[in-house]
Parts: sequence; C-alpha cells; structure tokens
Amino acid sequence: MKTLLIVLAMFITTPPSIYTFKVQNIDGQALDLKKYKGKKVLIVNTASKCGYTKQYADLQKLADTYKDKLVVIGFPANNFGGQEPGENLIIKEFCQKNFGVTFPLAEKSSVKGDDISPLFKHLTTAANPDFTGDIKWNFEKFLIDEDGNLIRRFRSSVTPMSTEITKNL
Repeated sequence: MKTLLIVLAMFITTPPSIYTFKVQNIDGQALDLKKYKGKKVLIVNTASKCGYTKQYADLQKLADTYKDKLVVIGFPANNFGGQEPGENLIIKEFCQKNFGVTFPLAEKSSVKGDDISPLFKHLTTAANPDFTGDIKWNFEKFLIDEDGNLIRRFRSSVTPMSTEITKNL
C-alpha cells in the first residue's frame, strides 16, 4: 500500500507556479518572483521596435493604477522579426526614456523555439480558459493569480488598460 501511494504521488503532482522559476532582471540580478506572492502578475513578452511597442505606456499606466494588487513584468525578446536587437542596458534605457517604465524588466529572454526559457515553456503550455501553444508575436500577456498560477492569456492586440484585462484584477 505504501509503495502504491508513493507511485501515485509521483504521477499526481500539482503544476508548478511561477514561483518555482528563476529569472534575472534586466540588470543581471536575481529577480525572485516569490516576492510577488499575494499579488497578481502580468507577464508580457516585449520588443522595442514593434508596432505594439507603444503598449509600454499603457503597461506602465496599468502598473501604476493597480500597484496595490498587480505587478507588471516585461520580458524583452527578439523572437519575432528581430524587433528587440539591443542588449539589456539599451533596452532598459529605451523603456525609461520613451515610456517612463519603472515596472520590473527581466533580462532579454527567448519566448519561443528550441531555446525557449523554462518560464515561457511553462506559461505557453499551462491550462487556462483562453488558449495554449506558442506565442504568436510580441506583447502577448499572461495574467498570473496571487498564488503564481496562470489564469488568463491575452494576444498582442489586447491592450493593457482594456476591460478584458482590468476586469480580472
């Protein structure tokens, strides 16, 4: 009986939360996602030379408006059309200068393909009421609940301040 329980426990595991993943911030320091436990988190793959780049302004507005219950984290990625060619320091300066970004930015990451980061591999396969699968373009959004679990996913065209997002906050 004990052996059966151990075997069952191996197969019945809860999916990991975002708190089980390690990431670096844009300055190369550890960004411990556990510190956001108790708040919702909006994870967004970003790019500086994309038609959706102007969404940085609304991401900052969203972060400011809901700062007591939401954290926005940008993950720059160069997976789509070479639209994030810069290094981390250049990306950070661009975001601050052009959009006043103060929300956390992670280091440049891959969000698709053979070198996809483990966090985005998890996010693109995690169950949610919207859809799973590869990210299609820059500025896709993943809404995480207070316990670190994916609860909603939004394509690039859904703007940060839209009711589609804000009604979930």
